[in-house]
Parts: sequence; structure tokens; C-alpha cells
Amino acid sequence: MTSILKNVAALIISIVLVHLAYVGYIRPEAQLAILAASQVGQTAPREIVVILKDYEQEVCLILMLWGFYLIIGKCIEILRDRYLFRVDLLDGARNDEDDLKSILVSIEELPDTVRETPLVRTLMASLRRYLITNNVQDTSDAIETSVESLAMRMEAENSMIRYLIWAIPSIGFIGTVRGIGEALSLADEALAGNIAGMTNSLGIAFNSTFVALLISIGLMFLLHQLQRLQDSLVVDTQGYCESFLLNRISTLGQN
Repeated sequence: MTSILKNVAALIISIVLVHLAYVGYIRPEAQLAILAASQVGQTAPREIVVILKDYEQEVCLILMLWGFYLIIGKCIEILRDRYLFRVDLLDGARNDEDDLKSILVSIEELPDTVRETPLVRTLMASLRRYLITNNVQDTSDAIETSVESLAMRMEAENSMIRYLIWAIPSIGFIGTVRGIGEALSLADEALAGNIAGMTNSLGIAFNSTFVALLISIGLMFLLHQLQRLQDSLVVDTQGYCESFLLNRISTLGQN
């Protein structure tokens, strides 16, 4: 629930920041640039404020900021817990079951921020399986199952980011349709020799798609970097459990 509230708060902050930027700077500057161009008989200039002035671009920028927050937050969370792979959480355990039980109890008493990390959860589940079954193969199966569940959970958590990457170009295409529709409604003026209205409407169409596609490319790049970190986390989690847990219990000589 806390994570959901943080994400909602980040979306609200993104909406407020972008809208303030539009109301306070982008739209006033764009209107001045368009007005200055129209007074000398020119079309709207290709300035950044003119390209960004429409509502579709505003929505795309809001979703971009939110997407950045979601992706970077997940990356920071993964990188923050990387130090655990350099720590032997089973340190002190000798080749007897009582030691492993005491280690499990000590791991369960770790702070919540550590205990809820994917590595510690996987290690605890595997250690419990061994203490219940006394079987190395069952423990190995538990590690593989936990790692697969971890990969599936992270894949599911990325669904909102994928939706944003799909939604942003779609919003850009909405702007394209809107701009082309406005341009067609001004066809009579263009035939009469006044093409300023039509060119401005076509500018809406092309600018919205241009901005949306650029944002989508940037978010897709960040998503691939996040997935690379997540894949590395899955592989390293399995390797850690095999090295620190399976190697220990395999020396017990129990099946």
C-alpha cells in the first residue's frame, strides 16, 4: 500500500510541476512567438515552446516524469541492496542442523528493509525447505522456484511502465488526428489564400507525434536498463544461494 501511495503522489507531483511550467512559461512564450510571427505574415516558428505548447505534449511530459520516477526508483532499490551479495548471511553456521536453525532465526530478526529484499526472502525460503525436508535436492528446487517467482514478480511490476511506453505514442497520435481534423476544417481558408490556420493545425499534428515518439524512445531505453539490472539480480540471487547455502548443506552428507 505504501508503494501505491508513493506512486500516486509522484503522479500528482508530476501533474502539478508540468502544468505550472506550461501555465507560467511554455504557453505564454509560445503565444508571444506565434503572435510575433503572424504580425509579419510568417507561420509559427519552430521553437521548443511552440513545439511543446499543446495539451497532448503536456500529458506526454507528465507521463514521462512519472515513468522516470517508476524506473529510476526500481533501479535505485536494486542497486541499494547489492551490498548483500558481498555478505555471508550464513556466517557462523557449522555442519549441523541446530546451527542452521539459529541462523534462520537471526535472519528473521533482521530489519524489515533487509528481510524483505529478494535475496533474503529467497535464502529464508530455501533454508526453511532444507530444515523441513533435510534434502539437498528439495532445497535446490526451492531455490529455483523462488528465483522463478522473483523473475515473474519483477516482470509483472514492470507492466505499468510498459503501459506508459505504449500510451505516450498513442496520445501523440491523438494530437495528430486532432491537428489534421482542424486543418481539414480550415481547407476553405487555405483555398482562399490564407494558409496560416492550416499550417498551424498541421503543426499540432506533427509536433505531438514528434514529442511523444522522442519520449517513448527515452523511456524504452531506461526500461531496458532496468530489465538488465533485474536479470542480473535474478542470476546473482540464484548464484548466492547455491554458493552459500547449497555448498554448506551438501557437506552434511544427508539426502
